[in-house]
Amino acid sequence: MSTENEGTAVPADPTAPSAPPAPPTPPAPPVPPASTVDAPQPAAVPEAAPGHSPRSEPAAAPLPVTPPADVPAGAAAHAPAAEQASGHAGGWSPPPPAAPVWGAPVPPPPASPRKRTGGLVAAVLAAALVAGGVGGGVGYWAAERGESGTSSTTVSVGDSPASFKRDPGTVAAVAGKALPSVVTIQAKSGAGEGEGGTGTGFVYDKEGHIVTNNHVVASAAEGGGTLSATFSNGKTYDAEVVGRAEGYDVAVLKLKSAPEGLTPLPLGNSDAVAVGDSTIAIGAPFGLSNTVTTGIISAKNRPVASGDGSSGKNSYMSALQTDASINPGNSGGPLLDASGAVIGINSAIQSTGNGFGQSQAGSIGLGFAIPVNQAKNVAEQLIKTGKPVYPVIGATVNMTEEGEGATIADQGAGGTPPITPNGPAAKAGLKAGDVITGFGDRQIDSGPTLISEIWTHKPGDSVKVTYERDGKTATTTVTLGERTGDN
Repeated sequence: MSTENEGTAVPADPTAPSAPPAPPTPPAPPVPPASTVDAPQPAAVPEAAPGHSPRSEPAAAPLPVTPPADVPAGAAAHAPAAEQASGHAGGWSPPPPAAPVWGAPVPPPPASPRKRTGGLVAAVLAAALVAGGVGGGVGYWAAERGESGTSSTTVSVGDSPASFKRDPGTVAAVAGKALPSVVTIQAKSGAGEGEGGTGTGFVYDKEGHIVTNNHVVASAAEGGGTLSATFSNGKTYDAEVVGRAEGYDVAVLKLKSAPEGLTPLPLGNSDAVAVGDSTIAIGAPFGLSNTVTTGIISAKNRPVASGDGSSGKNSYMSALQTDASINPGNSGGPLLDASGAVIGINSAIQSTGNGFGQSQAGSIGLGFAIPVNQAKNVAEQLIKTGKPVYPVIGATVNMTEEGEGATIADQGAGGTPPITPNGPAAKAGLKAGDVITGFGDRQIDSGPTLISEIWTHKPGDSVKVTYERDGKTATTTVTLGERTGDN
């Protein structure tokens, strides 16, 4: 129980013919093991309800990363070793040699135009790694055959990649415009050499303010560590914390020597977002900076309580749900709409649990973002005063029960009254034992849901509250109070 002010709470088939077996085929040269991505290993984070934060990753052991099937030539260097053992490339396997007929002579192998020194390509990884070499080999083969009178034909695709124009509104165009304004944040806690994590942020204004998640920078801010922000052009700048809001999971940094010509990302209107709208997420999942993923808005107003796994306190949000892939390291990065405007800050994911040898599971298509309208209000307050301001109702609610509403507890934290004397709830006539089932036009099913909805408002807002007392339903109006700071 806690107050809303604190926010705690198959083997191979046998050969059947009687004929003698075919001569064995010499094995192909072994493919060198795939390299691993030198990305930090994420620390274990307990599941939150319903999501947990895709936290920054500790800079420790390297983590293998499997590229998608259509991975570019350079990126496939990080395919897993298991893929190398598949014995084929490009999704097909060579047919088995035909078995010789008993007593018949074995024909000699066909002559090859050139000796293949590399053997059979064993996997997509090897094919991608030698793509440049294959191109040179093909060109040499064509030139050699040309000397004997054989002609070749080239095909043009019109525009070359360098001159190809992306239409405005395409994912490529939106990402290309937004990437220069997204940064990868490195947070070093100061507790020990190498300890820290990776997260994401984006340029908020021309003065060098960067918006991100509080859980991305918390270890550095609390442990006397250091922070840096690296842009897509590779330039890195030291940064410092301007303010943090633990309950909202929002933080603002400022570049110590901000470069000229910073371009803030435009802010959209999260209230106007509709389910089905396209989304684009940019971040550094598992340390892979400048990663772009796409999806849609899957739902709105999802009550989410997420913890960073270290402070013991949760953050609460009435979140935008998206199926765009979000993983550890995406935290704090922007969720964009089709026009390139920020509609949310990627903050938490729901996961089925740990898997594939990782200490923290990745995306299953359930990501949650803090609505930008709320994040903007918090960021402005942090820039102005360095401290967050929270709207409150002045009542302690049960944080464990759900399904029937948010019940006002019989006793507050530390023996304090459940209803703050002369506070908003008291003035509205609410009492201990009342079950709040509606807040504004939102249905309330638990304490965390109530807090998530309260925090979408500002102090001074008057909100209609529906509650049950002694089996009867009633309504009242609560004018929200305020609390400054996280303590």
